[in-house]
Amino acid sequence: MGHLGGLFLLVVSVSWHYILGSAGHSLPACHEQLEFRCSDGSCISGLKLCDSHTDCKDGSDEQHCSHARCKKDEFACRSRRCISKRFLCNGVDDCGDGSDEDSCQNCPPPFFSCGLSDICLPRHKLCDGRTDCKDGWDESQELCGLTQPRPQTSPKCAASEFQCGNGQCISQAWRCDHSPDCSDGSDEDDCRLYQNLCQVNNGGCSHECVDQPMGFLCLCPDNMRLVMDSQCEDVDMCLETDVCDQLCVHMNGSLTCDCLEGYTMNPTTRECKAKGDEAQLVFTSSKGMQRSSIPGTEHRELAPHLPGPGPVAALISNSTLYWAQKGRGSIYRVSMDGKDAMLVLKVKGSVSALAVDWIHQLLYWTSMESGSVNVGLLDGSAQRQLITGLDKPSAVAVDPLQGLLFWAQCGSFPKIERASLDGRDRITLVTSLIRHPVALSLDVPRQLLYWVDQGMRSISRVNLEGRERKTVVESNGYLDRPLGLAVFEGFVYWSEEVTRSICRANKHNGRQLQVLLTNITSPGSVVISQPVLQPNGPSVCGRPGTMCQHKCVVNLLSDIPEFSCIFPETRQNKSQSFPAISRTVPATTLSDPTFTGILSLIVFLTLLLVGMAVWWWREECSPSKSLIVQSFYLKESQDPLITRGPPMGPNSCLTKETLPKLDLDNE
Repeated sequence: MGHLGGLFLLVVSVSWHYILGSAGHSLPACHEQLEFRCSDGSCISGLKLCDSHTDCKDGSDEQHCSHARCKKDEFACRSRRCISKRFLCNGVDDCGDGSDEDSCQNCPPPFFSCGLSDICLPRHKLCDGRTDCKDGWDESQELCGLTQPRPQTSPKCAASEFQCGNGQCISQAWRCDHSPDCSDGSDEDDCRLYQNLCQVNNGGCSHECVDQPMGFLCLCPDNMRLVMDSQCEDVDMCLETDVCDQLCVHMNGSLTCDCLEGYTMNPTTRECKAKGDEAQLVFTSSKGMQRSSIPGTEHRELAPHLPGPGPVAALISNSTLYWAQKGRGSIYRVSMDGKDAMLVLKVKGSVSALAVDWIHQLLYWTSMESGSVNVGLLDGSAQRQLITGLDKPSAVAVDPLQGLLFWAQCGSFPKIERASLDGRDRITLVTSLIRHPVALSLDVPRQLLYWVDQGMRSISRVNLEGRERKTVVESNGYLDRPLGLAVFEGFVYWSEEVTRSICRANKHNGRQLQVLLTNITSPGSVVISQPVLQPNGPSVCGRPGTMCQHKCVVNLLSDIPEFSCIFPETRQNKSQSFPAISRTVPATTLSDPTFTGILSLIVFLTLLLVGMAVWWWREECSPSKSLIVQSFYLKESQDPLITRGPPMGPNSCLTKETLPKLDLDNE
């Protein structure tokens, strides 16, 4: 028994010594904000906390997930994220783990659910200026911002609208639907007289109108879709199906895909891949500008002396980057190898976004303080404000081949607009379902504009006319605070501040999510450098629809920017030359082959007529070897060398015999 007692004391003493020894050593440090410490002292990513998957060996990351930290008006996701209850069942994975959409009414597309209720409504009723959900979720400020369309006051409403008694215009579809939409309620007056509203101006429908027990319904043919409750527009099957990376031809019900020059098609995946040098992904961070190959096999710092997650743009033809420090009014130029950094422009206010026009050698940027889109020459010799009066402009993009400029604003009225390169012909592209756009990027081969929205935690696109809208990437755990955006080949690339990462996903549907780089301290703007992204082409010289085959010169010092097409010098002979003509005209007017052909025909006919006249003259006067003299009135001449000869008939020829004899000995 004594031996057993001694053994017990030995075990107790060794265990106590181990415990004291363990307590004496410090546990590995975990990042306070980004990591979670398990009960055994190990560290895991904070994103893995309460994600319904055991990551700590002791399972402590899935214990005590009561989410007491969320407010009363917030929903606690399994991922420990707190979101507004208004985002529940909106068809968007706002939690990042799908928990906000798990217990919802499953509405088939294109319908959406009104929160936790069992009501399914058409998606076009979102942010249409009229409350359809009982709790007003479909018109909430969180969802629609402050840009919902409101009934307009007009002396005469459109054919698809009903004019209220007070002059307001509302959709004809809202007439007699047992819900007052006019502020004076006149849209619900005398409804017994309008049992079939389709009989009145076809209900305002552009195509088919179907009478309903309560109101009516506008329908469209199979190859069209309904927009704005009453109008039908053609469906682009290429964009609807999204099976082609670039060129797409829809013929006889089938689609044929192809690639632009500079790309080659992968025979297996049918993807378009750029030829030539490997693409480089350039991004900014608090540690300076950095560069990575795609898909991230090589990574290096470019310009650690230019720190800050500011905007960046590239002029690929000479491997040059343009960068602005966040919150500052200085724009720098630096080579792709990080050398030769120099200040190019000192501007008013800070720079929120940059874009390079590689055709006209221009630099565009936005400034939140001045509320403007600005333009300057790449060499920094001139600059000016182009568009003013904007509400926190946050992003800019340019397509010089089409002569189009795009920008976004993220203030009280977030929206995306478009104009020509000189700032004229301004139109609005996106006003609804947009909260905080922070970056724009163009898919030039497909003529699509992409934007990333911090408020919606999504990446969406439209065509260059503002139609064919589609959300391609939604909340996936890597869109909590996106910043930069770029489109290349079949992917969209973006930077994300919360996860400190650079990601990419399929540009059509958001699949194939890849985290290319991690542990990026304060990532900022991103840009991709590959020659096919900035192809050569004729200049539109500022305005869409024109074309300049020669040099286009930009004057930023006039009242509005002037784009002038400079034509080659015209020489009269070897000893005399005339200066080049500089004026704003479409180059196609003077270089069109049709014009050249017409001019050649005129010259040919002129020479033919002159030749015929000479032939006729020689035939008439050749028997007497006539001397051709200049035609003039002898009678009126005062020259003493000219004397009056004998009278001659109208068809006579002046010959040597008929000429009077002159004393020419002294001549």
